[in-house]
Amino acid sequence: MIPSWALEQKQSLPLEQKIQLAELRIRQWYEHWHGQVYISFSGGRDSTVLVHLVRSIYKNIPAVFCDTGLEFPEIRAFVKSFDNVVWIRPAMTFRAVIEKYGYPVVSKEQAQRISEARHTKSDKLRAKRLSGPHGVSKKWQHLLTAPFEISDRCCHVMKKRPFAKYEKETGRVGYLGTMAAESKFRKQSYMRYGCNAFESKRPSSKPMSVWIQSDVEEYIQRNNLEVCSVYEKGWKQTGCVFCAFGAHMEDSPNRFQRMKITHPKLWNFCMDKLGMREVLEYTGIPIE
Repeated sequence: MIPSWALEQKQSLPLEQKIQLAELRIRQWYEHWHGQVYISFSGGRDSTVLVHLVRSIYKNIPAVFCDTGLEFPEIRAFVKSFDNVVWIRPAMTFRAVIEKYGYPVVSKEQAQRISEARHTKSDKLRAKRLSGPHGVSKKWQHLLTAPFEISDRCCHVMKKRPFAKYEKETGRVGYLGTMAAESKFRKQSYMRYGCNAFESKRPSSKPMSVWIQSDVEEYIQRNNLEVCSVYEKGWKQTGCVFCAFGAHMEDSPNRFQRMKITHPKLWNFCMDKLGMREVLEYTGIPIE
């Protein structure tokens, strides 16, 4: 187990040293798996840096993009500008996922607890989900009786399954452009496994784990990297455009308010065709 102070120490290093550490982890991962590796590529800033980092050492490693149908059109166009990119797709559409499982709102943790509390046959689990430190937050308990389903399954179905299928079919293992500073879960993962998770259930390399966002920006400027044009429209994150996880914590304009301005057709589809208008209004998230 890596202590928090050790992570904080590495996060405080200058970028040059972080690059050296990342290159070391990239080489170790490549050699361990005898070159049977790939780069998980979303088209966002972080994964663009990851592609540059890995391919500066090993030029012919394939990048893999999961075409979920939830990306900005600018992201899809940007990904197409790269060579040696494998496109994979989920077996279900987002509409099918929300119809079968429910909408992604609040957070993965809270959505899972809400879903379990509403549907479990176990009185013990239901009681656990309704109270205590592992229960549904008081702020979100009104969602237990929401007139729509809520679930954390979307990411699993739309992204994790397609990548797992690709790995099984090809025998390749991935480089991911995630950082410990991004979330509590990613910090815990780093502290348990380090950058190269050889022993995890799903092995993966995260050579940028000790980076912070300012390192990504500095690396882009230093190497004069082109990034997706959607950032020029004020977007700081470019994940699944219809996902509501974390939207309640955003200042105005939040992602949905901004979407109406920059991508009005996507906004209309999201609100009227996918039913997100009712979901977001019920959750208390402004949409315009």
